[in-house]
Amino acid sequence: MKIEYFGHSAFQITSEEGMKILIDPFISGNPACTTAVETMNPDVILVTHGHVDHFGDALEIANNSGATVIATHEIATFVQKQGLNAIGMNIGGTVSINDLISVTMTDARHSSGMDFLEDMEEGGVATGFVITLESGKKIYHAGDTGLFGDMKMVIGDIYQPDISLIPIGDKFTMGIEDAAVAASWLQSRIVIPMHYNTFDAIEQDANLFAKYVEDESLGTFTLILQPGEEYEEE
Repeated sequence: MKIEYFGHSAFQITSEEGMKILIDPFISGNPACTTAVETMNPDVILVTHGHVDHFGDALEIANNSGATVIATHEIATFVQKQGLNAIGMNIGGTVSINDLISVTMTDARHSSGMDFLEDMEEGGVATGFVITLESGKKIYHAGDTGLFGDMKMVIGDIYQPDISLIPIGDKFTMGIEDAAVAASWLQSRIVIPMHYNTFDAIEQDANLFAKYVEDESLGTFTLILQPGEEYEEE
């Protein structure tokens, strides 16, 4: 299993059987990303919400690769209107991919809307995802969110993710203090910070976040990935 980080909230997970799951593909407009859109060939694209720094290059990548986009009903309907494959779902729902991997949509506390369209089409609610791989290993991508109690009672206690990707940038999401509390609630083996240092407005010290996590969460390791880096495990 491999996790590649492209900066901001964009990740690609390669499952144990080789399925590529691209999340929040903000690539060409992402100042932290050095990967070319044309090189991306995912099987599935997950979009947490409709803001341009998360929806990003989803249409171009889906068109080039034939990937299926999974998002809220509203975003999926928009993607389908562009002639591309999409599956719409909503919070609490789970969809299966090739009977190998499941994707569960979780709550997130954040605004949404497709802000890259002139008419500001409604983009549904903001969400996160819990991805269950073939081995049963679970990866949680929180999307854009503030701290909320179901991170503990639902995502932490019920889904029990092995690896959690959580925002730390503040202003538009949790800052490092609240994100450290979220890490303590999730109790994942590994937590990876995201949605920070892409722009001046969300500049944060990831090492300080790691210290807060160490103080708050026994058994949780903070893995700080730079854009272009990856993490791999058996």
